[in-house]
Amino acid sequence: MASLQCKARFGENLARARRRAGVSQEAVGLRASLHRTEIGLLERGERLPRIDTVFKLAGALSVPASELLDGIAWTPGSTQLGEFSVASPDDVANR
Repeated sequence: MASLQCKARFGENLARARRRAGVSQEAVGLRASLHRTEIGLLERGERLPRIDTVFKLAGALSVPASELLDGIAWTPGSTQLGEFSVASPDDVANR
């Protein structure tokens, strides 16, 4: 479940950064050396990117990679397994 939330949050962050930059999915794909369909899959939360893809996208959009990961956090485990947590978009916007 948390993995699905991570994909969705990353997609929201990517789409927001792309719209703010005023560029199309195709333009981001060209700048990041990725296919346009990959950008769509990421924005729809259907795929989670590898770390090198995060940096390609951040460079293509001229934003820090942390902006694309905003609201996604890992809680380390102590006596139980660790887990991801995803903040709501409203929580992140109100920071």
